This record gives sequence, C-alpha cells and structure tokens, in this order.
Amino acid sequence: MTPRNPLDLRKFVAPEFICGYGALHLAGRYARNFGMKQVLLVTDPGVRAAGWAEAVGESLTEAGVSFTVFDSISVNPRSRQVMSGMEVYRSEECNGIVAVGGGSSMDCAKGIGIASSNMRDILTFEGVDRVPVPAPPLICIPTTAGSSADVSQFAIITDEERKRKIAIISKTLVPDISLLDPQPLTTMSRELTVDTGMDALCHAIEAYVSNASSPMTDMHALEAIRLIHDALPAVILEPEDLNLRFSTLLASLHAGLAFSNASLGAVHAMAHSLGGVCDLAHGRCNALLLEHVIPANYEAASEQYDRIGAIIGPVQGERTPPAEGIAAFRRSLGITGTLASVGVGEDAIQTLARRAYADPCMVTNPRRLTCEDIERIYAYAL
Repeated sequence: MTPRNPLDLRKFVAPEFICGYGALHLAGRYARNFGMKQVLLVTDPGVRAAGWAEAVGESLTEAGVSFTVFDSISVNPRSRQVMSGMEVYRSEECNGIVAVGGGSSMDCAKGIGIASSNMRDILTFEGVDRVPVPAPPLICIPTTAGSSADVSQFAIITDEERKRKIAIISKTLVPDISLLDPQPLTTMSRELTVDTGMDALCHAIEAYVSNASSPMTDMHALEAIRLIHDALPAVILEPEDLNLRFSTLLASLHAGLAFSNASLGAVHAMAHSLGGVCDLAHGRCNALLLEHVIPANYEAASEQYDRIGAIIGPVQGERTPPAEGIAAFRRSLGITGTLASVGVGEDAIQTLARRAYADPCMVTNPRRLTCEDIERIYAYAL
C-alpha cells in the first residue's frame, strides 16, 4: 500500500446521533422536529414481536405523528421487499421513515427512501454516488450492534432474481439521526450477538487497512476493535448487562463512522457475493472469511495488521500473526465452522470470485487482488 500522507484531503460524513438508555423513546420528538406527519415505520417480524417497534410507535403517537408499519422484511433484504415498501410509503402518503431493527430493516428503509424520492427501481442505484434525489427524512433505531447502517452511507440489497447483493453507496443514504439505545440489544440471541459483533470487527479492520483511510477513520476503527475485543466475549456471558450492551453499540458506532468514510475491502466484497448466492447471514460470512483475507493483504498493510494483532492479543501467551489471533478470537465466540460446513461447494467458487471482484468494496482493498487470488481465498476458507 502506498504510504499515506496525513495531510491528504479526506471527507468525513456522519449523522446526528443520540446515545444512552431510553434513546428510542425520542423517536416521536425527532419525527415531529423533522416535520413528519405520516411515518412509514420499517421493522421486521422479530423486532416487532420483541416489542421494540411498538415502543417506538407509542413515542410517535405521543408526539402526534401518525404511522403505518411495514415489516415484510427478511434477513438480507430483497429488492422486491424494498419496492413493496415504496408502494406502501406512497399509498399512505408518508413524508418520513423511521427504521427499527438490524441492518436488514435499516438498509430496506434506506432503499424505500431513495426509490420513493426518485421513482425508480432500487437496483438501478447500484454503485457509488448514483442517487440524484435525496431520500425523505430517516430516523434509525438499531436493535443490533454490528451493521452500522444507522450511521453509514451504504445500503446492501439482494437482487433475488440474479442471486446477488448490490452495494449502494451515497451520502444521500446517511440517516438524519440515529437513536442508540442499549435496551433493545438485550433481546438479541447469542448467535445474532456474535454474528453482528464480528461484522462490526470486520468493518473496523477493513476501514483501518483501507487505501482510503485517514487519521479520523483510524481513530474510530481502532477504538471499535478495542471495544469489540473487550465487550463481545463478556456480553455473551451477561446478555442483559446494559453497560456491556452499550459498549458493543459504541463499537458498532465507531466502526460505522470509520468504514462509512474509509470504505471496506475484500472481506466484504466476498461476503456480499457469498450472501447473495447462498443467502447466509452477513456477519457469519465475514467471520468465516476475515482470517483468510488477511494473509493475502498482509504485505500491503503489515503495520496496520500488526497493530490490530496487538489489540486482539496473542494466542496462549505467544506472539502470533494477526490472522491466527483473529481466528482464535472467533473460535472463542463459538464460530467454529467453515464455508463448506454452511453448504458452500468448490463448484461455486468461480461464480463467487467473479462477483466479488466486481464489488465496489474491492476498490479500497489495500492490495489489488486478481480473480484468481479471490478464488484461492475462497478455497482456503472451505
């Protein structure tokens, strides 16, 4: 990687955010401040069953803001779901969106917003800076700690016909405000806690080694790595501890501010391809790929990876390569599988590599990888 000059011009985009216990109850106040009269409340069935969407709905009602619930969202939100949400948004004459949920709900909400404001199919926005008309006001209340969709300028949508994920990257996708409340995280399952935590770790690591990183993004990335390393193993043992949940939420916030501005790399490009073809949870895809991408990138960003390795810590008291430390960390969290164990076969590798090679996240990977390089990484991860 070409040595970075800290004086190089860099942008840094961030939304307003409110952190702390009870933040979700501010949704109504902020909706009213943004001039929302009829809100599309975007969530998913699980979050709705846990009662968090209802709590936000009560806040909207108390503020005199009407709302319609849209919860037809799956893990890895589909383009058809986005377009269905757009139809509801327009038929109900909404003028703002509130998203309550994990990355799937928030990405779907972002998609509904830009599809509604531009009156175009969501798949036509694939790529960087291809959204001409900004979305309506968007408030995000994350119920997981990992996607960072509440602070980023990314949205990942699945094109179900072609079985591929598309990345939409635009400043118009940055939410107007994020309400970061640790309480909704207490209803997350152990598996979801681990997967989303590993997603946040991957965001932070890829932002730190990105060829578009800066002193501002480095600061956030390193703090995210430290917080995840300390809090994620602990919160698995004490899932109702609000202080630990808040630490993971802060980790997701720091990681999101880092990658939204420095972008990502090969791990995410490969995870997007894998999730599109095999419909696997995004965080789990990242967890199974991360340690295999690091050796391919190491020579291009050895100083950064060594610093990450020092935070993650040695294995059994001995200095170890960063990839081995990260592999030990994810195994300690109970992620012990491989790509083969989740149903990926050798026959899929060429297709996966071709799609990953074309992903926008590959542009900021610290080393320029060929399609053959990517095929080898997938093969190592089987």
